[in-house]
Amino acid sequence: MHFISTRGGSLGQFCDALLEGLAPNGGLAVPEQMPHLDAADLERWRSLGYADLATEVIGLFATDIARDDLSRLCHAAYGAPTFGSDEVVPLTDIGDGMTLVGLSEGPTLAFKDIAMQFLGEVIEHVLSRTGDVLNVLGATSGDTGSAAEHALHGRDRVAIFMLSPQDRMSAFQRAQMYSLHDDNVHNIAIEGVFDDCQNLVKRLTSDIDFKRAHNIGAVNSINFGRISAQIVYYIWAWLRVTDALPAAERTGFEVSFAVPSGNFGNILSGHYARLMGLPIRKLVLASNENNVLDDFFRTGHYRPRDAAGTLATSSPSMDVSRASNLERFVFDLLGRDPERTAAEWHQLDESNEIDLADQQQRFRTEFGLVSGTSTHADRLATIRETFERSGVTIDPHTADGVTIARDHVENDVPMLVLETAKPEKFADTITEALGTAVEPDAETRALLDAPQRVTAMPDDEQQLRAFISAHALH
Repeated sequence: MHFISTRGGSLGQFCDALLEGLAPNGGLAVPEQMPHLDAADLERWRSLGYADLATEVIGLFATDIARDDLSRLCHAAYGAPTFGSDEVVPLTDIGDGMTLVGLSEGPTLAFKDIAMQFLGEVIEHVLSRTGDVLNVLGATSGDTGSAAEHALHGRDRVAIFMLSPQDRMSAFQRAQMYSLHDDNVHNIAIEGVFDDCQNLVKRLTSDIDFKRAHNIGAVNSINFGRISAQIVYYIWAWLRVTDALPAAERTGFEVSFAVPSGNFGNILSGHYARLMGLPIRKLVLASNENNVLDDFFRTGHYRPRDAAGTLATSSPSMDVSRASNLERFVFDLLGRDPERTAAEWHQLDESNEIDLADQQQRFRTEFGLVSGTSTHADRLATIRETFERSGVTIDPHTADGVTIARDHVENDVPMLVLETAKPEKFADTITEALGTAVEPDAETRALLDAPQRVTAMPDDEQQLRAFISAHALH
């Protein structure tokens, strides 16, 4: 399979796109043609364990990796040593017609471990094959950074430079990142918000000479390797929900997914699964108070906020105002036309707005995408109600998903809510919601007490360039 840029031009095969990050013209890697699933494929995969299913699904995109190698990489990424059991993604009924898709069983207790564990394995495989090195430059609003660092720390051919917003993450999130002292891990706390971090990353990765000179790559959600790995759990969840159905009723059986969303990467994977043929009725996007995406899907107008307008909320990993992966959806919306997509993003850069109001009805009718906004009060109430109803404690981001999912539950259509993280990562909010303090276990206390190493830096492109130049692998 070949990959192209959303703004035009070929990017080679999967391994080429994996290491590229942003395309040279600023676009994002997408498959030249989306693979198609039929009922026979899904039934053939029904009996597979998670690692074998990942091999099949990712293999549709990674056609330049030998199947035996891909199987080895997937089995190294997914299994009991990393995720506690070979199930990897458990499903739990939480009542009111909703099922929780457990995506937070990995080492950093967040859904991003699932894609990152695969990415760590496949990047090392590609680099060992080519003899190259990679300097990963990324930005995190909370969970991407720790998941990436725990997947890549200690690897010989990779260094990671992770930008995070100062004082905008939970104590647990900071500890997971800053307590890593490996020589190849560089944490940089930027004065500002997540979008400031993300803008710095985009400016440096758009400088082709700097990018090539320092072997810069990306592992945030613009990396298609992550997107392909996330498609797997949509298919896994559909298979598990339909396991109990008579065989004759499985074909075309629709489910809906509710997805807490900040950078649009997780729900984009669901969009791709639906395009591939997975029977998805609705994709329910849940925003927090930084509801730029909800505004877009309600009106067709996309207006990112500036740093001053980006709120600090109790679901901090979603405190994002400019969603990188939205460009991939707009590319599909515009008939996969790279010239129109490039023109829209040029307009976004010029005026900080995209007007696609004439396309808004298609969001729901053609792509099944609906959206809503959840507030701090909603999160607290939903955490409390979910616990009282099911005995399950959910984190604030997942609570955003449950809050918005309720409005879209339909009879005979299972609503699957994608879990974002374990609740212990956000102890203060859980305590506020349930009225009792969350007592950290010994492992959590040790993590919070561990020495931390981080470099504080202003929102300054030149300082960041100098730091990377001084510490990058060559």
